[in-house]
Amino acid sequence: MLTGKQKRFLRSEAHHLDSLFQIGKSGLTDAILVQIDEALEARELLKVSVLQNCEGDKNEIAEKMGAYKGIHVVQVIGNTIVLYRESTEKKRIQLP
Repeated sequence: MLTGKQKRFLRSEAHHLDSLFQIGKSGLTDAILVQIDEALEARELLKVSVLQNCEGDKNEIAEKMGAYKGIHVVQVIGNTIVLYRESTEKKRIQLP
């Protein structure tokens, strides 16, 4: 579980990032979760956009992502979800 200070730090680090994935009409599929898992191993921090034509609720989607393999949901703001998971091999981000 991330502390408030760590979440603030990660939000500031994610501010300049562009969304790497988009969740569209088909919603959150297993294939997208696997790709997000691989991207988090490489980058540790990323943004996901939920498009307007997505039938699922963005908070439910964030909840499902957060329950998958230890992914932490840092922030849900607008239609953007910020995700973090510490990499096992390519650790870059040093949390406070």
